[in-house]
This record gives sequence, C-alpha cells and structure tokens, in this order.
Amino acid sequence: MPRTFGRNAGQDPIAHMGEFDRIARYLAPLAGPEGLCLADDAALHTPPPGFDFVMTKDMLAEGVHVPTGCVPDIFARRALRSNLSDLAAMGAKPLGYLLGLSLPPHLDDIWLQAFCNALGADQLRYGLSLWGGDSICVDGPITVSITALGLVPAGTALRRDGAQPGDDVFVSGFIGQAAAGLHLLNEDAEEDACGWHTAYVAPEPRISLGDALRGRATAAIDVSDGLVADVGHIATASKVSIALALNDMPVHPQNPLGIEDAITAGDDYELAFTAPPEKRSEIFTLSESLGLRLTKIGQVRAAAAGQEPCTVLDTLGNAVAFKKTGWQHG
Repeated sequence: MPRTFGRNAGQDPIAHMGEFDRIARYLAPLAGPEGLCLADDAALHTPPPGFDFVMTKDMLAEGVHVPTGCVPDIFARRALRSNLSDLAAMGAKPLGYLLGLSLPPHLDDIWLQAFCNALGADQLRYGLSLWGGDSICVDGPITVSITALGLVPAGTALRRDGAQPGDDVFVSGFIGQAAAGLHLLNEDAEEDACGWHTAYVAPEPRISLGDALRGRATAAIDVSDGLVADVGHIATASKVSIALALNDMPVHPQNPLGIEDAITAGDDYELAFTAPPEKRSEIFTLSESLGLRLTKIGQVRAAAAGQEPCTVLDTLGNAVAFKKTGWQHG
C-alpha cells in the first residue's frame, strides 16, 4: 500500500517564495492554451457551436474531506476526480479547470511539486488542462478548491429531474469500496486485495459511462454523499419516489463494513441513474462493452404523500430503517 500520511521534512517551506513564483514554477506548466500561460487575470475559451457548457465546483479540506496528514497525491487526485465525476453525471466531456489553493506556510517545495505532478498525470489521463485560479499561503488546514468545466451536445445533458414512474434504477461498480478504503487507512492496514485503498485515494470518474447514458438514462447523479441519499436527490428533483432492493445492492462480499454503512457512505463516485424498462437490454449491453458492472437496484414509483423520497426494502417488502442515509454537509 502506498504511503498515505506524513509530511516531508528538511525542505524549504513554501512560505519563502511569493505567489507569482509558486505560479510560475509549479502551476504554469499545467496550463493549457485557454489558461494563457497563467499570465492574465482570466482564461479565454470559445465553445464550439452546438454545445452547452457544464460547470461544477467541489472543495476538499484537510481533516474534513481527507484525513489530516494525507500525502499530496491524494489531495490532487480526489480534488480533481470528484469534479470530473460531477461532469460525468451530466454526460459531459472534461475541458479544463480552475484551481484554488490555500496552503499552510510550513509545507515544503516537495509537497507542492508532488501535488502538481499528480494533477499533471490526471490531466493527461482525462484530457483537460489548468485554465487558472488562485493561490494563497496562510495558517490553517490545506484546502483545495476546483471548478471543472466540460462540454455536452446542446440539450442532451443528463439531469436529476427526469426520472419517471416505472423507470429502472441502476448503479455502476461496487458500492462502499471507498468507505472500506478509508477504514483500511484509519486502521493502518496493509491488505488491500480488493482495491479498496485505490477506490478511496484515486476514485475513477465514470466519464465514458456518462457519455454513453445520454439518450438512454432519464436522470443521473454521482454517488458522492452515499447511494441512498443521492438516489433520494433524484427522487426529490423528479418529484417521484424510488424503492431500492436491499438484496440487489452491489456490495462486495468481502467488504469489512456492514451493508448499511456501505450504501450510506460517500465517496464512491459511481453513477446512479434511471432508465425506462425498454432500455434495460441496452444498459446491460453497455455494461459488457464498457467492462463495467451495472446493477439494477430498484424502481421509480409515483410520489405518495408523506413517503420518503428513497426507501430501501428488504426481501419481504418492508422498509429498512437507517441511522443515516448519507453524508451531511456542515
């Protein structure tokens, strides 16, 4: 398992350099043509005709969204990929991003270089570049803010408000992998045969799936706050109710967490989506072509007064009570 916690020691702290030196040395090499070498106050981009812009923003704070002391690679990958997952949920292709950094002055050059190296590797992997942003050096936790921009053919973006009664509900991949990975990190465990550590430190945004779901899915969302909570967001936006089957949840049999924790924990960055029953065979064919597990986990129903947006049912059809349905933002 790669080293996850700790600081570099014995290097010059970043406080010795000014903002413009940090930008020129570490961030400008990440800039694409839209970023104008980070020499101007803003980026410049002309979208192609017939496309809509998709924009999203997420923030990561040390001690809140990642454990205190995480190495820079984790910050970079989780910050960028969580935003790319939001683009994927709308069927958008990534274009570029804006980066905001708040770094404590005791961090050293090696930390910042490793952070930027990880960003650069993901830029190549997902086909986007840095367009601009801001950087400050101040006492406090490391905080990373990214605004990601993408393109989708006009009028085809996936949204949360299109689910219809009778639609199937699907989710990609296994659920609870990232929560198991965080559990392993907190326990300082070395065994990770099922890839749980990777699921937490380097989640895979389902960009190809999101692209393929345009024209097939009626609504979609990425599982960031927890499967039950996020499916509930689709139900609320679509003014429907959704029933999920507990026995159909794709939780890995070796997951050290219970099924309740697995389906209510966040950070999976899988896609949950709805689609009409007549698209079911297409969805399963898509699963094979992408080499990605797609599991039917429930059905959309007409909304009923007083009913929860999302209900999980056991094998007898009884609603399962949970202590929580997902991550609650402060």
